[in-house]
Amino acid sequence: MKENEISFYIRKCIFSVYNELGPGLLEKVYENVLVQELQNNGLTVKSQVPMKIKYKNTFLDSGFIADIIVENKVIIEVKAITEIKNIHHQQLLTYLKLTDLKLGILVNFYTDYIAKSIFRKINGNLDY
Repeated sequence: MKENEISFYIRKCIFSVYNELGPGLLEKVYENVLVQELQNNGLTVKSQVPMKIKYKNTFLDSGFIADIIVENKVIIEVKAITEIKNIHHQQLLTYLKLTDLKLGILVNFYTDYIAKSIFRKINGNLDY
């Protein structure tokens, strides 16, 4: 499955979780429920994944832990905060760069309109 198809399922699952739970819960709750929803949709999912980073063509242990990795291709960064700031977008772009993954999804569940709180971030060109 390619990144764009995976992202379709991720968005579907995010909407499902948000419609069921609504806003106002802790980030960890959304993360756990989203993992379950993604798995229920047949996706391979890992949560709280220790990641190596790519530094000058070498992969190193870093202490960096990704919230969710889907199909070993897409990072999901889950937030439940009052405002997404530019640094959150930059954080996900850095994760993509350091892991050499191509697609990331930033989602903030602390919102009254989830469709405007899901952001795709691309590292390089996606293979459609």
